[in-house]
Amino acid sequence: MLFTTTTQYIALAVALVAGWLFGLASHPGGRKWKTRYAAERDAHATTNKRVSELEREHDVATRRATELEREHGTAGTRVTELEHERDVAAQRANELERHVEELRRENERLAAAHPVVDDRRIHDDRPLAGDRFVEDDRLAPGHPRDRGFI
Repeated sequence: MLFTTTTQYIALAVALVAGWLFGLASHPGGRKWKTRYAAERDAHATTNKRVSELEREHDVATRRATELEREHGTAGTRVTELEHERDVAAQRANELERHVEELRRENERLAAAHPVVDDRRIHDDRPLAGDRFVEDDRLAPGHPRDRGFI
């Protein structure tokens, strides 16, 4: 432990009080922070005043826009809705044209390819007993006569 005797604790207390008194004596009196606080308070008041002015201007502009919409009806909003629908329809038409072109290319590729001919037939000669396979007649997987999942 750092301090073990009473004398050491007393020396610590004296050093702390001396440091506190030295700090008070060398302090400039708070002039710097007081001026900074006053400047910040003034800047904050100016900002609040400007914000309230902007809010008033915004309210006036909103009321004016509402009046104009009332005077001219909803024609402006309907035009923007129709323009949006036109853009969406044009985008969908482009997507469909790309898909049609892709299908045309695939059809041309398949028409040019050789036809696939498969004459294989599946024969299953396993006997059935009452519409069920007889347990003894099961074939090993991979056997030529094994039907698998067919």
